[in-house]
Amino acid sequence: MLAVIQRVSEAKVEIDGQINAQIQQGFLILLGIHQSDTEADCQYLANKISSLRIFSDAEGKMNLDIKAVDGRIILVSQFTLIAQTKKGNRPSFIEAARPEQAIPLYEQLIELMENKLGFPIQTGQFGADMQVSLVNDGPVTIIIDSQQPNS
Repeated sequence: MLAVIQRVSEAKVEIDGQINAQIQQGFLILLGIHQSDTEADCQYLANKISSLRIFSDAEGKMNLDIKAVDGRIILVSQFTLIAQTKKGNRPSFIEAARPEQAIPLYEQLIELMENKLGFPIQTGQFGADMQVSLVNDGPVTIIIDSQQPNS
């Protein structure tokens, strides 16, 4: 799984002109699910994201996690993160998980994070055409690849 975590001062997801998710301070997470991903990848990301310390403390150092700042999360599935661009100019999405595999993993990650953090995770809608807007705070953007946990 590939997670692009953006620290935001506000974010929202609209579908067909209607707001589907909206937060103030927190994370907007774009999630790509690879066909080789499993429940272990969900567990790894849930642990890592829930304890990620990228909010500033009183001294201006990135030292606080999302719970410490009473932040919230929007999680958006984005299969295009798994794009292969090595050959040609048109991306290949052949390594992205098919919906029958991706949806249960997406839902499991949401459940794991809600259990760890103690608040509901807002989401986009799997497979929908969404308009995602955000104000990236910092900007701070972190990429976590569950297949390369040491990077």
